[in-house]
Amino acid sequence: MAIHPARYPARLDVDYPQKLDRLTTFFRPILAIPIAIILILLPASLGISIQVGETLGNSGSAIAIATALMIVFRQRYPRWWFDFARELVRFTARIGAYLFLLTDQYPSTVDEQSVHLEIDYPDAKRDLNRWLPLVKWFLAIPHYIVLAVLAIIALFAVVFAWFAILITGRYPRALFDFVVGVDRWCLRVTAYAFLLVTDLCPPFSLS
Repeated sequence: MAIHPARYPARLDVDYPQKLDRLTTFFRPILAIPIAIILILLPASLGISIQVGETLGNSGSAIAIATALMIVFRQRYPRWWFDFARELVRFTARIGAYLFLLTDQYPSTVDEQSVHLEIDYPDAKRDLNRWLPLVKWFLAIPHYIVLAVLAIIALFAVVFAWFAILITGRYPRALFDFVVGVDRWCLRVTAYAFLLVTDLCPPFSLS
């Protein structure tokens, strides 16, 4: 079952910057190292994200498996568990936005800043099929294939944007929307296949 992108239970938007700092843009890979280390040191990395090039590692897999087991055997999705996953994804998104030049704001561990990410909390008994967590990762394979291609294109877009910002101080709007769109798509797939917060198939859409 598909749903209109604007109504999907996982949503992402990033404020478009009118002007970006050329100096911090030039040194962005170096400036992002401290906050990236904090992310790496966190106990888990949830989902897949074009913004920071994450893959579902061992600890992230453990959390996804544990979530699936809770839904399958108990039909429960503890609110504290959901809140932790959502805040970690938000933090990751802020780091990604900074690393990929979408904002000059150094990533906060608390504040939303210019990255607006929302994930709806599910009623496990009413909204989630207890058996689907066993196969969602498999059902999302077409998305993985498309996103792999889009991720490569997005990386080239970021490199082009880096030069554009150094020259003009602005992120070309078309490239900005594309990079945000790819990450938005990644978020929906993550919410479906790994966070397991919805049974609604992610739309094949950047919007």
